[in-house]
Amino acid sequence: MPDEITCLIADDHEVVREGLRLSLSRSAHVRVIGEASDGASAIAIAERRRPNVIIMDVRMPGMDGLEATKVVTQKLPETAVLIFTAHGERTLLGRGLEAGAKGYILKEAPHQTLLRAIEKVANGEGYVDPALMPGFLTRGREDMLTAREREILQLLADGMSNADVAQKLFISQETVKSHVRHILAKLEADTRTQAVAIALRESIID
Repeated sequence: MPDEITCLIADDHEVVREGLRLSLSRSAHVRVIGEASDGASAIAIAERRRPNVIIMDVRMPGMDGLEATKVVTQKLPETAVLIFTAHGERTLLGRGLEAGAKGYILKEAPHQTLLRAIEKVANGEGYVDPALMPGFLTRGREDMLTAREREILQLLADGMSNADVAQKLFISQETVKSHVRHILAKLEADTRTQAVAIALRESIID
């Protein structure tokens, strides 16, 4: 983890940005280097300032946080996006991870939880707000996978290689690898075999 973590705050409410900035100013190793009120501004500032972490609201005017996250993760892979929202819907969690976000935290999270989330994603790890975990666990993980990811997981369970899957679905091997990475992250699996085992156990695939 970097000695000093630089952060960009992206939220359309000035009072939220101010509250975050004040909260983070209490931490010696975290420095806010920019603020944005919409997705497009967040991308422009991130390209200029190269923050370690972007604290990204979901619902913003113009380009929303999920769209901005997709662009940032493509253009600035070394910058981690931490989705920061008042909305606890499971669909948003899945979509945030799909867009390339490293973590997900609720706006009402205590200061120490926010700090931990920032430190985790800055270190290249994933983080989901503990307040989301009960719903995350009770609803199961099936709805986290897209239809395409479930399809690929089923083919992997049938013993196909990445090359076989790519050929069958008329997509590139790189695309297959990208889907497999998402599947492993969402199922919290270390290997394809483990992912298949989890999917079979939880009846995500047959």
